[in-house]
Amino acid sequence: MARAAPVPPPEDDPHDATARFETLYRACYQDLLTFALRRCDRPEAAADVVADTFLVAWRRIDEIPAERARLWLFGVARNVLANHHRSVRRRADLAARLRQELAAAEVVQPEVPDDIGRAFRSLSEADRELLRLVAWEGLAADELAVVLDCSTNAARIRLHRARRRFAVALRQPSLTR
Repeated sequence: MARAAPVPPPEDDPHDATARFETLYRACYQDLLTFALRRCDRPEAAADVVADTFLVAWRRIDEIPAERARLWLFGVARNVLANHHRSVRRRADLAARLRQELAAAEVVQPEVPDDIGRAFRSLSEADRELLRLVAWEGLAADELAVVLDCSTNAARIRLHRARRRFAVALRQPSLTR
């Protein structure tokens, strides 16, 4: 649906940027959305393209030629779309590089005797994570507090309780012995 009609400035005040923008938005939104939907793989990406196009229009409202406003918006939308596609390609390239690096990464699980492993697995996930952060990652109580987003005192209390529950679990007789 090609429209060659220009988007005139509003009759009430041709110099009012807000009114001009609103008129432009109402006149061109659907056309730009359709344009973007045809060129994007996801509807939300198309919506972002249109939003960014109108953001540019708002910032440059005084530069938009009144007789060619719709065409000017299509030009901006093309540039926004090109930036969007470049961004998608960069993210895909980065994800591929990260996958390659992670494929080569070695994860060394600590060797743990069966009875200790059973006791550890019997704890809640929260207790296991606390103990892992301290034992495997080497965090001190004040660092643990930052990770848990709590006070240092609260982190120490949680750690103490997790250690106590672990000690109790270690004393439990195993059914497989």
